[in-house]
Parts: sequence; structure tokens; C-alpha cells
Amino acid sequence: MANTYKIILDTKGGDNGPEVLIKGAAIALKKFDSLSYLMVGDRDLIEKECVSLSMPMDRVEILDAPNEITNYDNPAAALFEKQDSSMIKSLVALDTREDLLGLITTGNTGVLLGGTVRFLNSKERVRPCLAALLPNADGSFTCLVDTGATIDCSPQMLVHFAKQGSRFMKQMYGIESPRVGLLSNGAESTKGNKLVKETHALLAAESEINFIGNVEGNTALSGICDILVCDGFAGNLVLKVSEGMAKRLITDIVKYGKRTGNESIMELVGHLMKVYDFGSLGGGLILGTDKPVIKARGNSNETTVVSVSEMILNMVEHKAIFDKSRIEI
Repeated sequence: MANTYKIILDTKGGDNGPEVLIKGAAIALKKFDSLSYLMVGDRDLIEKECVSLSMPMDRVEILDAPNEITNYDNPAAALFEKQDSSMIKSLVALDTREDLLGLITTGNTGVLLGGTVRFLNSKERVRPCLAALLPNADGSFTCLVDTGATIDCSPQMLVHFAKQGSRFMKQMYGIESPRVGLLSNGAESTKGNKLVKETHALLAAESEINFIGNVEGNTALSGICDILVCDGFAGNLVLKVSEGMAKRLITDIVKYGKRTGNESIMELVGHLMKVYDFGSLGGGLILGTDKPVIKARGNSNETTVVSVSEMILNMVEHKAIFDKSRIEI
């Protein structure tokens, strides 16, 4: 009998409502025979959607959670005052049940980070960081850390992020000595603000890290490094600017094709949409936890749920999250 894997889906907190997330789960169940879900949220709503989608209820467990953590909640307060919320119940379930292998949530990033520290922190007791995999020009992926979990970082935090990113890329992609780059405004070691300069010195002294030096924004996605380290403020900007530029370029190419009547260009458009579909690339992965936790973005759709479910399945089976066939021309 094939292995079965149960993943938690927090159905609350998304911009598009629980229905979209549940529909994505229904699609994922059809795609992956080994997958099952613990859905956390409004029991009546979940049951209604599952019935309307003809979901196999022997592969769906429901945990009722009447409360919801919003993006306006104070993370520290919500972590202790909203114990009946879907996110807190999801984190507790992941911590206490061995049969649950990972968590998908679109909820409040600050509360999620605090919750992972409280319930799921690894034995090393490192500060978790939020990682994203971005496609490079050479067909590889770069692990960007941090992408928004910690806005104000110390140099020591960035070193921890580099170690976690290195371990992740080694385990998931088999890269023996992952190259670590430090995001800066210049490649020279003398460039950067106070945080970058102090971090550069620490990374250069780390024997466990294959540090290649500073990396500028215009070469960050060229394949020059396997891990790109920065504070959460800069990382979130890199992530969103990359997405915005990709959408803008694809839109311009489509307009050009329509204006010139060049139908053959649509093949290129299809390829670019596949490569730079940040929704299907999934969400941010929290590194530094005992079990996989994925923070999907608030505007996640059905495709996102399928993709992040596949990410967790690949992680528990020690496979690469994405393979190069996704972005090869």
C-alpha cells in the first residue's frame, strides 16, 4: 500500500475566502492519491463545500475553529488570546499529532512566525525565516531568505538564515556546497549599509557556509547564488518587485503580439506565464521548524493550494520542490 500523507489546511485568513482554498484542496486530492487533509475552520462551511465538490470524505478530516486571526491583530496578543482560532489550532495540531506532516496557511505572518517559535521550533532553537524559491535565468532556483518574517534583523540572524537556506538547498536539491550571496548595493565587500557590512564579515568567517560575497539586485536571479540572504524588508521588496516586473513584461509582450498580429509570440507568452506564475510557485516556506510550514499569500487561489500541497509532499519524500523542467526552454 502506498504511503499516505495528511496535511493541515487552515481555511481562514485568505483574501478570497475559504471556498477557494477548499476547492484547491479538492483538485489536489484528485491529482495526488497519497494526499489527505485536516481542514481547520468553520465546520459547517467546510462540510457544505466538501459535499458540493464531491470530495472523498475518507481523505478529509475537519477540525472546527470558530475564531479567525486577521492581518490587523497584534501578533503577540493574538498568539495567546485567540486559542480557538484556526491558525493556533492548526499549529497545536501539527505540534501534537505525529500523523500530520505539514501546514498550509494564508493567515497573519507575524502570528504564524510567533506560533512556529512557540510550538514548532527545531531543536537548534534558531529564529525561523520565510524563504521563497525564485526562478533563475540559467534554469536553476535561488532560495531567497528572509522574505518578510523579520523586518529588522541583526547580523547574527542573517547568518542563521544563511545556514538554514544552505541546509534546505542541500537536502532538497542535492547541492553539495550551496553558494550563499548577500544582497547589497554593490559587489565589493566595502559596499552596503551597517547591517550588510557586519553580516558580510560574519559570513566570510563561517566555515560551514560557502559564502561568495555581495550580490547586486541586477544579478540576483542570474543563477550566481543558490541562497540570497537579506533582511525581511529587502526580501519582501525583491519578491514583489520581481513578480510585478514579470507581470508587466508578459502584459507588454501580449499587447505587442495583438498589435502586430504575431500569433507565434503567444508560445513565448505561455512559457513566461509558466515560469513566472508566482501563484503556482506556491508560497513562502518557513525554515527552522521541525515540520514543513508554508505561508501562502493572502490572495492565494486554487492553483496555489495544489502547488503548496505538492511542495509539502515533495519535502516529506525528500524530493526537489520544483525541478528544472518547469523553467527550461
